[in-house]
Amino acid sequence: MQYELKTQVIEPLRQTFTPLIERYGDKPATRYQEGTIGLQPTENFHYRPTWDAERELYDPDYSALKLTDPYSYTDPRQYYYTPYVTNRAAMHEAFGKTLDYVSDHGLLERTPQNWQQLIAEVIIPLRHYESGAQMLYSNACRFSYGATIAQCCGYESFDRIGNAQLISRVGIALGHESSAVLKSAKALWIDAPHLQGLREVEEKLLIEQDWAAAVIGLDIVDELIDALVYRHLDEEAILGGAGAYSLLAQHIGTWWAEHRKWLDPLYKGWLGDEQYGATNAAAMAAAVNTWLPQALSAVEQVAAQADTLAGTDSVSAVRTHATKVAEKFRAFGLEINDPRGA
Repeated sequence: MQYELKTQVIEPLRQTFTPLIERYGDKPATRYQEGTIGLQPTENFHYRPTWDAERELYDPDYSALKLTDPYSYTDPRQYYYTPYVTNRAAMHEAFGKTLDYVSDHGLLERTPQNWQQLIAEVIIPLRHYESGAQMLYSNACRFSYGATIAQCCGYESFDRIGNAQLISRVGIALGHESSAVLKSAKALWIDAPHLQGLREVEEKLLIEQDWAAAVIGLDIVDELIDALVYRHLDEEAILGGAGAYSLLAQHIGTWWAEHRKWLDPLYKGWLGDEQYGATNAAAMAAAVNTWLPQALSAVEQVAAQADTLAGTDSVSAVRTHATKVAEKFRAFGLEINDPRGA
């Protein structure tokens, strides 16, 4: 008896799931598309929320900023769970190696005393700012409409608590592997005058009813914090003999560039929407004009403390960047006021 082995190819009846076939045609889809497109609940809700009976549990009217087709926006990074976790694990591992190098060589102890004080009083309290950002983006994940946007907001909330953990690790290292600096930073966040403006702005954003306006407002504060902490002070640290700070700050600075890859395209998607573009532009301009002056005032106070401690000319740098932020939104075609009130 003889046997003959043959390869038999069985063609699938369809290449992917129905929502993807309806949108893209019957062809193989990416893992990102399969885990994202068509997942927004749209019907069969059993009740309206008792705290907002005018809206459904999932409702586009939780924000004035809308997309005609929620899936017209997709994450340019194409993140779903596996690549997101892999990327962030690598980021935290790289930070850990840098922190080990800094600790093993005693670089924080060799940092000038005024810079050690700056790190303790200006940088470490920002772990609480990042924790607040995590809560804000968790809220945006819940109330945004369209799984592509909700995914980005969800991953952003994970990023922000991750940033808080990175800053906390620096505080522990600065405190000689104790929690002393972290405890002091919490007290500063609650009581120190140079941080109260920042805390006030973030707390106002946390109770903003329009989740998208809150995201825009926080992004404006983020812009100024990033320019101060991870750009200007990074450069000043190198010049001021505080290279350990620069080594550690680079990691969150690198995250910032990747973070912009999803948020800036979302802005463009809102403004370019065929049906809602005009109303989105008005809502976005209103949000920027509301929050940019407040953000500038708050971050100026933080910058002034840095100037007092290390003579870093930080207030000037923050004011310059606030002008750049206004110009960025004007480039979108929005009418943005001068944040300095001039």
